[in-house]
Amino acid sequence: MNEQKVTDEQIIEALETMTHAAAAEHLGLHPRTLSKRKARMALRGHIPEMHIETKLPPFLKIKGTSQLMRRGEAEPLLSWVKTNTDTEALEALIRASCEAAVKDLPQVQPRPFAGTYLPDLMTAYPIGDPHFGEYIWAEECGEDWDLSIAERTHCAAMASLVDSAPATETAIIVNLGDAAHYDSMAAITPRSGHHLDADSRYAKMVDILILAMRQCVESALTKHKSVHVVHVIGNHDETGAVWLSRLFAHLYANEPRVTVETSPSVFSYYRWGNNLIGMHHGHTSKADKLPGVMATDRAKDWGDTEHRYWWTGHIHHESKKEYPGCTVESFNTLAPGDSYAHAGGWRSRQNMKAIVLHRQHGEVARHTVHPSMLKEVAA
Repeated sequence: MNEQKVTDEQIIEALETMTHAAAAEHLGLHPRTLSKRKARMALRGHIPEMHIETKLPPFLKIKGTSQLMRRGEAEPLLSWVKTNTDTEALEALIRASCEAAVKDLPQVQPRPFAGTYLPDLMTAYPIGDPHFGEYIWAEECGEDWDLSIAERTHCAAMASLVDSAPATETAIIVNLGDAAHYDSMAAITPRSGHHLDADSRYAKMVDILILAMRQCVESALTKHKSVHVVHVIGNHDETGAVWLSRLFAHLYANEPRVTVETSPSVFSYYRWGNNLIGMHHGHTSKADKLPGVMATDRAKDWGDTEHRYWWTGHIHHESKKEYPGCTVESFNTLAPGDSYAHAGGWRSRQNMKAIVLHRQHGEVARHTVHPSMLKEVAA
């Protein structure tokens, strides 16, 4: 019998009464193949020699084991396992869950574009680190920030920028990552486990985030013929950005005027005419590495374009540096500095921009809106 036909249950049953060599012969497996199968089963929680028999969910794997022994006794008093996340399995599970969750949701019906537009210009709306779900207390940090303020401010800022933008044929909305302040029921960062100041509940944050981001798209559709949407993966919302992009892809599946980037990569790209735009949150690669990343990932587009840009977030302050062949820029956020930033002395400005690109000549204009201009809306 070959390896594919031998089940884990058959291996467990054989090893209960046979030696390793005898079990391999009985099952028709090479001894090394049986060892590999045992190792995979151990990662899933089956370690009988340590009296550990745990059925782990598919997105967890064992990274170590411990036992508490009583002196003079052969059997352990207590055994336990230490687990770690199987990233690929977790990503596949999240992707499948997202696709299943939106399967029966309503979709936006197509609407014809009735206006006139400028075909040689494109408007870009980079949204720096929205942090929906973050709580900031004015008594401590100088300004208040919560879910309701975040929603009103982002929607008002987008509407103001759309109003000031030219009626370009194409627009791109780029959520530069950390749209959600936290990524699970616990208000902590996914990898480092830093505790965060959070407003309300995770489900409420999700509802308001979706509504606000959809309003940004709807605002853009009033001025532009076609809109491309990118939800960049951030360090606060590694899984949130995945389900957000797939939700929007489903939501606008019947609307040909809207396209949505659904790649799970932390690097996204958009080619328009003589322009190549790279989008990255900024948490996994330093700015000086990004031109080389773009030249490698998009070698043909790099050679065929003259104007190349990286747009990033993460650091919450404005920074722009020109490297050979490419400009790397980070954008401010509309949110005020939180308790961590305030205590650390960071005092970045708050704003959101719209950038106008010419199909042949690159950036030709930009507009900026500050939260102070929206006080009557966001107060």
